[in-house]
Amino acid sequence: MKSKSINHFKFVVLSKPEVWTLFFLFIVAKDESFGGTYEGVDPMGLLVSMRPIPGSRTGLRFRIKEVHTPMVVHISVYRGHMSQGFREQVALASVVTERWYMSPGVRRVDITEGGVTGTLFLPPGPGPFPGVLDMWGGGGGLVEYRAALLASHGFAAMALMYLFPDAQKAATIGFHYIENAFRLLQDHPLVASDKIALLGTSFGASVALSLAVSETVKPICCVCISGSHVLTLKANQSIAESFKVMKEHVHKSRMDENNCIIWRDTLLPIPEDSDLKVDVGRITCPLLLVVGQDDTNWAAVESADDMTQMMERAGNSHLLTTLSYPGAGHLIEPPYGPHCRACTFVLQPGQQRVVVLWGGLAKPHAVAQEDSWKKILDFLQEHLCHSVKPHVYSRL
Repeated sequence: MKSKSINHFKFVVLSKPEVWTLFFLFIVAKDESFGGTYEGVDPMGLLVSMRPIPGSRTGLRFRIKEVHTPMVVHISVYRGHMSQGFREQVALASVVTERWYMSPGVRRVDITEGGVTGTLFLPPGPGPFPGVLDMWGGGGGLVEYRAALLASHGFAAMALMYLFPDAQKAATIGFHYIENAFRLLQDHPLVASDKIALLGTSFGASVALSLAVSETVKPICCVCISGSHVLTLKANQSIAESFKVMKEHVHKSRMDENNCIIWRDTLLPIPEDSDLKVDVGRITCPLLLVVGQDDTNWAAVESADDMTQMMERAGNSHLLTTLSYPGAGHLIEPPYGPHCRACTFVLQPGQQRVVVLWGGLAKPHAVAQEDSWKKILDFLQEHLCHSVKPHVYSRL
């Protein structure tokens, strides 16, 4: 077989009827793919180059919806060069493997206390554990897989639902709701109350920044991914009110050649008036910004630059660390999932569906996800764990 060309094909069943696929060609004697959905030597190229199978509905985004069950991966080997029709052919060999986002022993707890909706993931062991309040972006819903991974690395992580499809309920959700969620995490008997971080993506980053400068919430550190300080969430303000800035400037949004929405210009130019943005000069905890330089959804690059200038003027720039990645888009997530350049997005509240351009190129975006995830974990461990390093149960 050393001189034979063979073809590998893989498909992943997430939840019926969604199926994702990839293929790659290689010479058995060598360690690289020379054709298919990726080329060259890439240990995780199998996963990061996946795409929906032909005939799938458009606008799909690869997301883990149930962390208590594995992602099932079918890997097959075929003779010759093929680019389609794999499932109709007889494989030379096949294997099924599983990828888990929640390590054995991690406990999943539904949170409904005090009007707060979320899911708390607790590592194995007696605790108390350092805590992380995990907030995703404007798509809403309850997204659990990052919190499950954090728990697999020794953190008590609470995935928070704070954007709801019902407009009437959404109008009542604001700063105090997020503050209550922080207190719930802080007061849990298995959480170290003096070691809690905020982690936010996109609009969740704006929320995290708003809490970090408040007088009532005192996180030990804060991680903001693909976010901006232009959207603010002030005390006694609802989230719906905080979105008014975008609505007032929605005329600045534009479409690309594929009719995908580009929203980044709605936040530009960055206002000079400090009352129109989060005053990051008041932040007193370490802050990590993660930015994709090809983010077409949010003005994350310009926001990071302005936050740097604000903190330099205020004298607290020593607290700021910025990770900026060329070729990376908006959706910087835990690594080893396929890149999503554009997909269907459901606006909250109201459930209106649009197709949003997130940006990024597959290879550099994958590099950004792998590098940033490691550095986010290091950052949390450095500031939350001090001399006590949490036990790690996951290799992801």
